[in-house]
Amino acid sequence: MSPFLAEIIGTMILIIFGGGVVAGCVLKKSKSENGGWIVITCGWGFGVAVAVYAVGSISGAHLNPAVTIALATIGSFPWAQVPTYIAGQMIGAFLGAVVVWLHYLPHWAATEDKGAKLAVFSTGPAIRSTGANLLSEIIGTFVLVLGILAIGANKFTEGLNPFIVGILIVAIGLSLGGTTGYAINPARDLGPRIAHFVLPIAGKGDSDWGYAWIPVVGPIIGGVLGGLFYKTFFGA
Repeated sequence: MSPFLAEIIGTMILIIFGGGVVAGCVLKKSKSENGGWIVITCGWGFGVAVAVYAVGSISGAHLNPAVTIALATIGSFPWAQVPTYIAGQMIGAFLGAVVVWLHYLPHWAATEDKGAKLAVFSTGPAIRSTGANLLSEIIGTFVLVLGILAIGANKFTEGLNPFIVGILIVAIGLSLGGTTGYAINPARDLGPRIAHFVLPIAGKGDSDWGYAWIPVVGPIIGGVLGGLFYKTFFGA
């Protein structure tokens, strides 16, 4: 399998778990309706772990343009491969969102809340404030990349690293996710947002394109800063 295909499959797995847990918690007549924030963060974290287990040995399981760009910025990944990785991540995120839509097909019409339907696909702020929302995404992704690099520098029992990365995702969600829903990944937000825009989702509203740049730009900035911080103070 090529790294490009691995990034598609890995990111698709991530979105199936992540978008799936949100759908289960917010769509009407789901058995997990009102599961709450802890359930959502665990679903995302475990989804990341499974995705990394699936393709980590093939592509390194970036699954996130912010991670790919951060690694390239600090010299740990070739810039020439960045476009291919990001393309794979975007395709995988879109496909994962389509799977979630199909899985919960009867529940879209049963749910009146247009915002809840969009939340299955993409993030949105608790309080809409451009500067604060951008800063939240920068901080969250800074912590993500710093954490990934720090975890990678430690020796664990063989095969444990992906699970620890999953725990990092849960921790970021619990501690920092309440402001914007912690996209911390441009593909995770933009790919499914495009899916929301093009799919015939029953009773959907708009895709909130006015906000869409924040979970793209913020994570890229935060990821680069996190990578540079690690390289400066810890070495890389």
